[in-house]
Amino acid sequence: MSLRTAVAAPFRQRGAERLGENEFVVALSLDRDWFSPDQAKRLIDVATGQGLLAREDGDLVPSFDPEDVTVPEGFVPDESILQERSTFEQVLDRVVADGVEKQAAVADINRLQGELGVTVEAAAVVYARRQGVDVDEPARAAVEELGGD
Repeated sequence: MSLRTAVAAPFRQRGAERLGENEFVVALSLDRDWFSPDQAKRLIDVATGQGLLAREDGDLVPSFDPEDVTVPEGFVPDESILQERSTFEQVLDRVVADGVEKQAAVADINRLQGELGVTVEAAAVVYARRQGVDVDEPARAAVEELGGD
């Protein structure tokens, strides 16, 4: 996944377990010339939203071990990783990857949403879990967006 690779690169480059936001932005924009500073800040938002980064005491901390990620020689992330996907899209992608036909999944999720009287994101998570698809990460993100635990 190129988002994970892009997030891991500054930590691997600096040999650090946590980085200040400015240090992370400099590593991606000036050191590697992958993104503009604004795009690097957007990457932080996307990675935080996807649970790959957390903000702790003013620093950025990865939720995974960056040393476990290989940054291939000549790797340049695609700008499309800056487009945050909704929880619904993330869950739907996982369900489709597990073999469920996309249109059928969307129809079933919409039906479930009406039956349960919940958001489309919540219905998607319930649907995915009923299908046996692991969606813990996007489900946690959805709960955090709602201000829950």
